[in-house]
Amino acid sequence: MSYSHQSMGSGFRNARGYEFGRTYVVRPKGKHQATLVWLHGLGDNGSSLILACSLILRSSPCLCFVYSSSQLMESLHLPNIKWICPTAPTRPVSSLGGFTCTAWFDVGEISEDGHDDMESLDASASHIANLLCSEPADVKVGIGGFSMGAAISLYSATCYALGRYGTGHSYPINLRAVVGLSGWLPGWKSIRNKIESSYEAARRASSLPTYQSYLHMELVSDDVVPYRFGEKSAQSLGMAGFRQTVFKPYQGLGHYTVPKEMDEVVHWLTTRLGLEGSR
Repeated sequence: MSYSHQSMGSGFRNARGYEFGRTYVVRPKGKHQATLVWLHGLGDNGSSLILACSLILRSSPCLCFVYSSSQLMESLHLPNIKWICPTAPTRPVSSLGGFTCTAWFDVGEISEDGHDDMESLDASASHIANLLCSEPADVKVGIGGFSMGAAISLYSATCYALGRYGTGHSYPINLRAVVGLSGWLPGWKSIRNKIESSYEAARRASSLPTYQSYLHMELVSDDVVPYRFGEKSAQSLGMAGFRQTVFKPYQGLGHYTVPKEMDEVVHWLTTRLGLEGSR
């Protein structure tokens, strides 16, 4: 599996003038059957993905490791997938007291009454969709991510179902799979009414497989994104007509992934995308 940096998407600015960073591509080792954009979390970037678990050094699941995009994707044993790993804009983040770091959108406290930065959500979702627009017609496309990246992937799922962004502009691609790890759906409280108001939106929602997973242990769970918001996001998607939504809680403490979780993501992608030659 080859790894290369491309300037694809680099230099693009969103509505507020924040510039998206570099995009990295991990090319398929086998037949190219699918392309997935994988989105990093807050403060990370497309070239080195931080996961507080060992996908390769599995004997140390509670340590934080930094993987290059190529190293991480190689470990997943999905040789028929091309991975596109973009980098979010660098911007002030309210939850960090205005500290500047890479972020797909501004976020304050994650709560039921929290304000969603819809302008930046749309800008990031549009940037990501544009990265997939030039893929061959016979290649299935999807979006996945961790934490804030998961929030964007799930938001993109709703844009696909509605056929448009929050701005009203058309959503340009035919998504075939969406994965969100340890994340949440921005605007989850209103999505049901939006989907149910349109027959076409309901049809598209029912056709799109989505996979959400979360670390959870009784009384204690993710210390960054509360478990209940991941659970409520999945419930909201299901109630809105995303009939192929899977929500998987895993035993664990903290904001990270575990090997079993990633193994099941690999199996889910292989099945849903009809991939050949994957484990």
